[in-house]
Amino acid sequence: MTGVESPPAGLRVRCRRWLREHVSYAVSEFTAATALVVLFIALSLASPHFLTADNLFNIGSQTAVIAIIAVAQTMVIITKGIDLSVGAVAALAGVVGALVVRDLGFSVWEAAAVAIAVGAAAGLVNGLLVAGAGLPPFIATLGMMSAGRGLVFIVTGAVGVYSLPESFQLLGNGEIAGIPFAVVITAVVALAASCLLSQSRFGQYVYAMGSNLEAARRAGIAVRRNLTAVYVLAGALVGLGGMVAASRVNSGQPNYGIGLELDAIAAAVIGGASLFGGQGRIAGTLIGAFLIALVRNGSVLLGISIHYQQVIVGLIIWAAVYFDQFRRRRLEARG
Repeated sequence: MTGVESPPAGLRVRCRRWLREHVSYAVSEFTAATALVVLFIALSLASPHFLTADNLFNIGSQTAVIAIIAVAQTMVIITKGIDLSVGAVAALAGVVGALVVRDLGFSVWEAAAVAIAVGAAAGLVNGLLVAGAGLPPFIATLGMMSAGRGLVFIVTGAVGVYSLPESFQLLGNGEIAGIPFAVVITAVVALAASCLLSQSRFGQYVYAMGSNLEAARRAGIAVRRNLTAVYVLAGALVGLGGMVAASRVNSGQPNYGIGLELDAIAAAVIGGASLFGGQGRIAGTLIGAFLIALVRNGSVLLGISIHYQQVIVGLIIWAAVYFDQFRRRRLEARG
C-alpha cells in the first residue's frame, strides 16, 4: 500500500455535511450583514439625523434590548421551539424591577437580579409545560404570554411605575468610555451564550435536541432536564432585557413588549436560525437584531407609521423563512 490511506466513508460523509452546514451559516450571515450595510448607508443618505451621536447612542441601546431577547429566542428556536411570551415576560420583569426600586429601596443591580429571577421563573413554567407536560411550545408560551400580560396589569393596576431615582437609568442610558452600558451588557451576554452553545456539552445537547429529539433521547441525553434548562436560561435573559428596557425609559411600562416576540423571532431567523430546529448561531442573531433596530429607528426618522413598520418586519420574516427553507432544500439535495 502506498500513499496515505483515505478516511472511512462515514467520516468523509460527516465532514462534507459539516462543511456544507458551516458554508450555509456563512452564506446566511453574509447575506444579513450585506443587507445591514446597505440599509445603514441608505439611512445615512436619507436622513441628516441618522449619523448624529445621540441617534447612534439610541440605536445601540435599542439594539441591545432586541439582541438580548433575540439571543434567548435563538436558543429556544435551536431546540425546534418558539417563545411567544418574551414580550409579556419582559414587561413583567421590567415593572417588577421598577417596583422594588421605588417601593423597597433596592439598588438597580438588586432590581436587575429580581427581574432576571422573574424571567427565569416564567421560563421554568414554559419549560415544565413543554418538556414535562408535552405541550407544543407554541401553546405553552402562548398561554404564558396571556398570563404574563395579565399579571403585569394586576401588579401595576394598569398604571406605569414612575418616580424612580436617576440611578435606575444606569443599565439603559449609562455609558462606559462613550459606549452605551446596554451594549456592554449585550456583548457579555452574546459572548457567554455563544461559548455555551459552541464550546460546552450542554450546547451540543441543545443542537442535538433540535435536530432530532427522539434520537437525542436514545443517545442518553436527559431531554426533559436540558430542554427545561433552555427555557429557564432564555427566560432569565428575557428578564434582563426587560430590565434594560425599563431602565431606558426610567419607568416600568405595563404595555411594553407588545410585538417584541416578532422582532426577536425575526432577528434570530435573519441571522440563520432555522425554525425547523438544530441550526442557529449567536453572531448571526446579533446581525439580525441590529438590522431590526435600524428598520425601527430609520422608520421613525423618516416619519413612517408604526403600522407600516409592522408590515416591513412581517415581510422580513417571510423572506428570512423562505431563504431558510431554500437553504435546507439545497442541503438535503446535496446530502
